[in-house]
Amino acid sequence: MQPASLKVTPLNSEHRLLGAKMVEFGGWDMPINYPTGVIEEHLATRTKAGLFDVSHMGEFWVEGADALKFLNRITSNDVSRLTIGAAQYTILTNEKGGAVDDLLIYCFGTEKYLLVVNAATTEKDWSWINFQLDKNEQVSLKNASSEFCQIAIQGPKAEEILQKLTPSDLSEIKYYHFIESEVAGYQSIISRTGYTGEDGFEVYSSEKAAPALWNAILDTGRSSGLTPCGLAARNTLRLEAAMSLYGHELTDDITPLEANLGWVVKFDKGDFIGRQALIELKENGLKTKLVGFEMAEPGIARDGYRVFADNKPIGVVSSGSPAPFLKKNIGLAFVPVEFSGPGQEVYIEIRNKLVKANIVKTPFYKRPK
Repeated sequence: MQPASLKVTPLNSEHRLLGAKMVEFGGWDMPINYPTGVIEEHLATRTKAGLFDVSHMGEFWVEGADALKFLNRITSNDVSRLTIGAAQYTILTNEKGGAVDDLLIYCFGTEKYLLVVNAATTEKDWSWINFQLDKNEQVSLKNASSEFCQIAIQGPKAEEILQKLTPSDLSEIKYYHFIESEVAGYQSIISRTGYTGEDGFEVYSSEKAAPALWNAILDTGRSSGLTPCGLAARNTLRLEAAMSLYGHELTDDITPLEANLGWVVKFDKGDFIGRQALIELKENGLKTKLVGFEMAEPGIARDGYRVFADNKPIGVVSSGSPAPFLKKNIGLAFVPVEFSGPGQEVYIEIRNKLVKANIVKTPFYKRPK
């Protein structure tokens, strides 16, 4: 049984029936892996399809005549570029230009948006967003996190599997777009987004529908090699794709510019929280930068390990692990800009020993088109 203090998703019992190893993650009782193991889950997602419970994520509705203006003020990307049925990756920025969180915004209309935020920061984000709201703005906010389940199906066979459960033509949904339809008879939002580097979908539905929806997708995809996947595979998959994880590549003190996410910062849209700090950072030049590295000698770099060059500590590993599909040991690290070029030789301190690594271009893995 899970500790009483931990929150559970509506799929908690399903994970236990499948024999998942459960761990605490951001205050939630979540599956780290299933009996198949992390490597098999990772490879299944790359070659067939993986199924993920992401119901721990937070969902906020932002509605009203000033919803667009409000969201453009509190996030770095340009929300006005969104058309109905489109989604956008963006950053909630603070006055220093740091990241309160990274999130997705779904546009249901010029006065109706859904924000999907990270599980561990949901309460923090909710407080932050409410604090930013001006009493004169016509905006209503609703924390609907407890009303949703979110199930992600990712991998080259994701569309083929999910198509059997919905009347809508999934091939017509472009990347970072969504529709409202039915999945296995349940009213759902079907979004062509994900966190694995693969093509796939994230399905949002009622929390009451979660077990039936999960099992319908699992049963339909089993013959195609669909495998339930836990947080460990989710992490190794996103790392191969060099996708940022909040708390590692982004924090309140790490800006999107330093995290190679300058493409989600739209200075030309007008004022937003942290804009001036980010302009100054850009004009003065970055001191540190997020880079990818591959181990050139045996050894696994882990989060928090120090990076050395010229026998001096120069940076820190933000994420590191073996890459099951690439069969390499890889990682992301923050280093001074002068050490950030591809081919740069660095050393990672692993168990008090300096182990050679090379800076490489990211993403490490890019799916074949």
